[in-house]
Amino acid sequence: MSDDPSKTLPAVDAMRQDWEIVDALMGGTKAMREAGEKFLPKWPKEEDDAYKARLQASTLLPAYSETVQNMNGRVFAEPISLGDDVPESIQEFAQDIDRQGNNLQVWGQSVFLTGLSHGLCHVLAEYPKVEGLKTKADDKAAGVRPYAVTVKPHQVLGWRAAAKAGGQVLTQFRYLECIEEDEGLFGVKVTPQIRVLEPGRWATYRKADDGKGGKSWRLYDEGVTTLDVIPLATFYTKRTGFMTATPPLLELAHLNKKHWQSQSDQDNILHVARVPMLAIIGIEDDAFELKVGTSSATKLPKEGDMKWVEHTGSAIEAGRTSLQDLVDDMRMAGAKLLLKDKQSTKTATQAEDEAAQEMSPLQTMAESFEDCLDQVLQYFAMWTKQPEGGHVQVNGNFDIDFAPETTLPLLLNMAAQGRLSDETLFSEFQRRGVVSDDLDWELEKQKIADQGPVLGAL
Repeated sequence: MSDDPSKTLPAVDAMRQDWEIVDALMGGTKAMREAGEKFLPKWPKEEDDAYKARLQASTLLPAYSETVQNMNGRVFAEPISLGDDVPESIQEFAQDIDRQGNNLQVWGQSVFLTGLSHGLCHVLAEYPKVEGLKTKADDKAAGVRPYAVTVKPHQVLGWRAAAKAGGQVLTQFRYLECIEEDEGLFGVKVTPQIRVLEPGRWATYRKADDGKGGKSWRLYDEGVTTLDVIPLATFYTKRTGFMTATPPLLELAHLNKKHWQSQSDQDNILHVARVPMLAIIGIEDDAFELKVGTSSATKLPKEGDMKWVEHTGSAIEAGRTSLQDLVDDMRMAGAKLLLKDKQSTKTATQAEDEAAQEMSPLQTMAESFEDCLDQVLQYFAMWTKQPEGGHVQVNGNFDIDFAPETTLPLLLNMAAQGRLSDETLFSEFQRRGVVSDDLDWELEKQKIADQGPVLGAL
């Protein structure tokens, strides 16, 4: 039994093991160097100074972080659209959803990026602590309104859940936050604080003297809310259980770590190969005076020899090939989010009338993100005593062909050979953004007929 609010659940500890490599890769070369021997082991009998020099010379190929960034860009290729069922007041909230000047589109990209890199991300629909306000008009006049707080995976300490209506419902949620308070005329004091949420109530804990010469977490503040649920929405990209997930690109992360280590080896062998060694043969006299230079000569005894020894270079080429193979493997691992799988998750009525849809994992994640945003808007509605928060739509680019210049010539050639219809060619150009989505094929076909034959056309 533990009354320490900072104690983490075993499930949290297990997820943090996966996040170690993800955090370092997302932090780039600087973070990987700071991790030291954790991701770049020392060689047997390698001196500390030599290892430090090798570590500081190592650079990271940002395959993991750039893949995450690129996939995130695909999801938000077009602005998030609010449905007609979103109340006007909540539409206004979406213009500054976190009360830090970020609209739904900008804030959403940050949440999705964290979820994609780490496997999940939490959003708390918060409401300011106020006193003396009794009506909606009072809240509006005081500028009081619900807003979204991003709770990143590392902040979470633990939770409790109960079975309800065939599912699990949060009954407690604990996370660590930092509170900034003014100190003096210009300083800022950062205080760690644990927030504990339960249906209808909340509490915060801060470290204080325990009377034994140390410090322990003590209750700092508490209060009640008007909601009978914990207003927390969790976005999953690779869910493994209730409130747990694993990074969907974890295998890419391990390949990137391997590349980091292999690149360090390759750089080191290049350094060795570029510096030839002078070998002296047949001389055992320690007092032998050696002069090396373009304007000097060295007198050697009979049977003696002196020559430069250089690396053959075979290991360099093998290392170079290995690095290229790793880059190809990482490219394939990252692209798997765009490969389409058969999905057949439908209602009973839809299953009878529709065929199974093809959907890429990235598109599935985008739809999961839509559900998360819908839940956040619903909590906004609950805070403001409205029946419905409405729905949003994420309009992303989930096609494998994100570089149209590589396939457009092929499509044109197929159309010229009669292997592709003009209408299909038009739709493929439209799908790649070459032709505006506002254009209609039937109207364009009529315009083409009206303008007559093109000069020089067969």
